[in-house]
Amino acid sequence: MNQTLGQKLTRTKPVDVTPEHTQGNSGSGLNRSIGLFPLTMIGVGATIGTGIFFTMVEAVPKAGPSVILSFLIAAITAGLTALCYAELSFRIPASGSSYSFAYATVGEFLAFIMAACLLLEYGLAASATAIGWSDYLNNFLVNAFGWHIPSLLRSPMIVSGANGIEFHPGHINLPPIMLVCLCCFLLLRGTKESATTNAIMVMIKLAILVFFVVIAFAGFDSHNFFPFFNTDNSKGFAGMKGVTAAAGTVFFSFIGLDTVATAGEEVRNPRRNVPIGILAALAIVTVFYMLVAVAALGAQPASKFEGQEAGLAVILQNVTGKTWPALVLAAGAVISVFSVTLVTIYGQTRILFAISRDGLISKAFQTVNPRTAAPVSNTLIVCSVVGLVSGFVDATFLWDMVSMGTLTAFIVVSLAVPVMRRKENGKGADGFRVPFGPYVVPGLSILACLYIMRDLSRTTFTIFTIWMTAAVLTYFLYGMRNSHLNGAPRN
Repeated sequence: MNQTLGQKLTRTKPVDVTPEHTQGNSGSGLNRSIGLFPLTMIGVGATIGTGIFFTMVEAVPKAGPSVILSFLIAAITAGLTALCYAELSFRIPASGSSYSFAYATVGEFLAFIMAACLLLEYGLAASATAIGWSDYLNNFLVNAFGWHIPSLLRSPMIVSGANGIEFHPGHINLPPIMLVCLCCFLLLRGTKESATTNAIMVMIKLAILVFFVVIAFAGFDSHNFFPFFNTDNSKGFAGMKGVTAAAGTVFFSFIGLDTVATAGEEVRNPRRNVPIGILAALAIVTVFYMLVAVAALGAQPASKFEGQEAGLAVILQNVTGKTWPALVLAAGAVISVFSVTLVTIYGQTRILFAISRDGLISKAFQTVNPRTAAPVSNTLIVCSVVGLVSGFVDATFLWDMVSMGTLTAFIVVSLAVPVMRRKENGKGADGFRVPFGPYVVPGLSILACLYIMRDLSRTTFTIFTIWMTAAVLTYFLYGMRNSHLNGAPRN
């Protein structure tokens, strides 16, 4: 039967939730090998590290000590959305996370737009964290061996200067490229091995952050919190304006919630473990973010954060007057940020896998190695793009773009909850449900996302609009015609 344009845009994909699908092999070539603990660590690994190790350098100059409120606003917004993720992941235990949620509820077109947001979010997040990793690696090498990486080999070609975009021919940020290559190698070995390695690195990360908090509190000075709000309005960031702008900058660090859901087809008992994993990861992340932010701001005046490389390591060195605490923290950051880059690249490949399997993009992204159960071509393509961006582009361009993609994804996930409830018409399976009905929490989540989004830069909105335009053209020129829901043949 021929479908009208409206029917094509809103057609939804049924999701297999039979016991065989949700407990045994996923039926798609991906193995259910991830338990609750490594799944939670995937979420923690994707979040802790990005916001704390790097973005305080970007966020504190905007908000001053009130950046603590920025983290709190971001955490509350993420918490509201986490409840929506938890309900949807129970009913839609599929790979692709919010893309799959959207496809099963609000229709194919919005699902494809959601996928474009996720690709922007994960790809740039992996690049940004790899760039930040380079700073801590250099700090470690200086403190351990008295040698630093030559500036030509750790500075990008495209940077944000005082007069706009600047090009520095001959410059390359080599360490991030090396990190992406290591992540690629590990991901090609298989999901179970990657998840186990990630869990170990996350435990090291948490121990390092506890180490930082204990030492930083030894140099705590309450005077560093006054004035609490930014009073400099030269860039338009005075008062709550700075708090909201900083919340938009740090918000990308909560994409770990989405990463947990991307593993839906590789998790044992996903209807139980994915919701628990999302909420557990959020709780762990929020506690550590607040502790480290308070300790860092208490140990160092807000004015010193701007432009500071390897900021947490420098704070420890200043507090103790010794290099060994900074050396320990830099070494821990080098290890732990590896896990952030690893899981964000992992999430990117699984989203592309899900889109390809539905026929909306090339079949190359769903080809799985029969021995390792890893999508080889997919992983190689993603790592190549992430490596190029991280090696040649300044991180300043990336932070807010990641937040924009994340916030848009969270809005669509929140919209999907009442749509799913209406489709079930009270006949859905028993399990986790968003409290206070299908409208209160999702509605608050959407409003909170829009509140943060409003203070992102004009450049961010411009680039996002260009990206969305490209996504819409791709859907109408390729995705709509080749969709399996349009009758296109499967592999």
